[in-house]
Amino acid sequence: MAECSHNCSSCSQSCGERQEPQSFLKPMNKYSSIKKVIGVVSGKGGVGKSLVTCLLASACRRAGLKVGVLDADVTGPSIPKSFGVSQRAMQDDECLLPNVTKSGIKVMSVNMLLEKEDSPVVWRGPVISGLVEQFWTEVRWGELDYLFVDMPPGTGDVALTVFQSLPVDGIVIVSTPQQLVKMIVGKAFNMAKLMNVPVLGIVENMSYFTCPKCGERHLIFGESGVDETAGEYGVPVLAKLPIDPQANRLVDEGRAEEVRFDDLDEFVSALRF
Repeated sequence: MAECSHNCSSCSQSCGERQEPQSFLKPMNKYSSIKKVIGVVSGKGGVGKSLVTCLLASACRRAGLKVGVLDADVTGPSIPKSFGVSQRAMQDDECLLPNVTKSGIKVMSVNMLLEKEDSPVVWRGPVISGLVEQFWTEVRWGELDYLFVDMPPGTGDVALTVFQSLPVDGIVIVSTPQQLVKMIVGKAFNMAKLMNVPVLGIVENMSYFTCPKCGERHLIFGESGVDETAGEYGVPVLAKLPIDPQANRLVDEGRAEEVRFDDLDEFVSALRF
């Protein structure tokens, strides 16, 4: 027998000292049962990740699925405002209670715990990560088909906490048509690969603008490289969403559930796995 290297992850022997890899998954409370957890991520900010989270959750809800959104972007939360949810979160003797949107989407966000929605969250990484864990373990989510996790941009503390503490079934990467697309997708893809989380596909936001007078499509940010990038990483492009002033207005008014794009049905189909 070869000399023991004490690295059980690369050893096939079943000796008495063998240790299985430690799991950091946090258990849910007894009042919650969630079939699939989907992270919505991006390698950088400003690409519309929270918007895509709202649209994806709304499309699934319209399809008759039970849906929740966990807003893990603690320092820049926008989910409650996009859904028109302004009331403070309540709690019972054991759990925090999520607020519910008009169509029935359950939402939990730090903005629902603050005195004022514009109060800054000036916390260090470990505290923020701890709150995200609490949103998983101490919220009475009930029965859900999908819980979408709106992640902060990048690959820092919160992303690591979500990937390690929650049983993430897959992620959707959000990008834009600029030349940075490969870097944006690459960072998110490589972190997911490192954490053994499947990448379900890429959503390109701000892909084009359709002229309301002539109907011609204009590529505001130039030719997209998302198809080529997706091919390199072996993942599908789930949707290409336009720049739509009406959609932006509805989201600003807290009516994200009313925004509909043709590609959203493909969203739902792609996530039924």
